[in-house]
Amino acid sequence: MLLDTGISIIMNRWLEAGQDELVLFITDEHHEREAAAVEKWARSSDSVVRVIVLNSSDVQEGSVIEEMEELLKRANVIIGATDNSFITSPSVEKATKAGARFLSIPLSCNDGSSLLENDFIAMDTRWAYRIGKRMQPVVKNASFIRVTTEKGTDLLFDKRERKCGLYNGMATRPGQTTSASFEIFVPVVETGTEGKLILDGSLGYIGTVSEPVEIVFHEGKLEIISDNHDSLRLRDYIGSFEDPKMWMTGEFGIGLNALSKCRGVSYIEDESTYGTFHIGMGRNISLGGAQMAKGHFDIVTHSPTIYADDTLIMKDGQCVL
Repeated sequence: MLLDTGISIIMNRWLEAGQDELVLFITDEHHEREAAAVEKWARSSDSVVRVIVLNSSDVQEGSVIEEMEELLKRANVIIGATDNSFITSPSVEKATKAGARFLSIPLSCNDGSSLLENDFIAMDTRWAYRIGKRMQPVVKNASFIRVTTEKGTDLLFDKRERKCGLYNGMATRPGQTTSASFEIFVPVVETGTEGKLILDGSLGYIGTVSEPVEIVFHEGKLEIISDNHDSLRLRDYIGSFEDPKMWMTGEFGIGLNALSKCRGVSYIEDESTYGTFHIGMGRNISLGGAQMAKGHFDIVTHSPTIYADDTLIMKDGQCVL
């Protein structure tokens, strides 16, 4: 896909950005090509776009986003297009409450490509919405989510009094938040995840799993049991935040993008992949949770069987509703 095509999809189809709206495109020094393409789109459509380039090292922790709070609240549309997602920043929540539409589209790719050149961006938003809407009310009304896989995963997530959201790229209404990650998401009770995970998909920002990693959760805290190359990578990555809350569960999600493949090129593509589920670790406050942390990342596993209380919603990665 051409970069200009990807920009056109998000601006025209996902956001329906209007000529009379202020659009903030917030990126970092790694994405000058995308910034230039957005400015080109703005010129061709007579739209008002302000491009803001941040230091990538400051974004994940989130303090630089908090410093922009007043500017964010004045925008009509905000696009978070840095390497790392800042959708979980409290300032994003405040901006959307003030009426801004927010799209999180982290551009980090491990192969040097632009996320906006990848074909999964062209996913049919209506299909993802229909599939998600079949599962969402059942998950919303449940108290617990149970996930198993044939490889040995057996997890129980506590979601009592927590909402269930749906992202399909679309943010056309004031106050709406969305993500390039097509998914159902739940900001689960932070201390309420129990059981075993056999992680066989993606380690989020740091790529795919070459050998399954056994993980256990107790009272929401992740403990890595395996002792292999990927388990060491994951342990080092979490430890690099120097924040104990990064070891705590913050989110449960189900991928809804049938064009995505869990390739380890982009964590957004990985966690969006239909037929997978993901666990978000760390910060979840703007998703509806209660946990502040220095960051947020997701780990992805294939072919889940998922129950919302006693109702089967997905069997071996396929929606059954």
